[in-house]
Amino acid sequence: MQVMEIVLFNSPNAVFASFNENLKKGERVVVDVNGFLEVGAVKGCKDVETDELVNIVRTCTKEDNLAHCENCRYARTLLPEIKKEAQNLGLDMKVGFISTNLDRSKITVNYTADERVDFRELIKVLGAKYKARIEMRQIGNRDETKVVGAIGQCGRVTCCKLYLSDFDKVSIKMAKNQNIALNPSRINGMCGRLLCCLKYEDEFYEQMQKKMPKLGSKVNTPDGVGEVSATDFLREKVTVTFTKDDESSEVKIYELNDIKKLK
Repeated sequence: MQVMEIVLFNSPNAVFASFNENLKKGERVVVDVNGFLEVGAVKGCKDVETDELVNIVRTCTKEDNLAHCENCRYARTLLPEIKKEAQNLGLDMKVGFISTNLDRSKITVNYTADERVDFRELIKVLGAKYKARIEMRQIGNRDETKVVGAIGQCGRVTCCKLYLSDFDKVSIKMAKNQNIALNPSRINGMCGRLLCCLKYEDEFYEQMQKKMPKLGSKVNTPDGVGEVSATDFLREKVTVTFTKDDESSEVKIYELNDIKKLK
């Protein structure tokens, strides 16, 4: 079933609505999510089997966009206040960010926690204080970075904030395949989890692992048999060391296609 994928602002999750050929990618819309009006942007069409379709109320008007901007500012003012309330109740949780729906009738508290948190008293306190429905949403570290945003090691805005809608599985093996030092500061993103970009070139490195000779192995070159001392996957070059009779050594670099592995 072809549907419209809509990314809600201030939420790590996308929602789906009935297909509408008049809506363009990037267009802002107001959708009805469980009776609450939310602002989002059309990501595009997608084939998804789901019965949970939201209703697109309208494309965003100038007033909707202004209200959304005001709500973002309002949510930022709520963050330190709600953090303080959670601390006063001794709750072991980290309040990540706050979001509201279009008319501020619902306030969503996005938080991370290692264990289950009993936040019933917090909901009572916040509901009475702000006269709105309080929704607690537990999210992951990656989800928080996706919404809040950050600057990655590359000096650019994190991929999750820019365009990633889903998080692929990333493993430590991917870093090993790419010969990256297994230092948390090198392989972890701003969320504290493994860098999503490790996945991007993993298929290439897996293929090259099969083509490249292993370090220390013997290979046949145009200059004779030598030992592999280094490999360059990106340039497809192999560094080979030759040991002479007088125990001196000579190092040469070859194209991968110019050498042959020895069994």
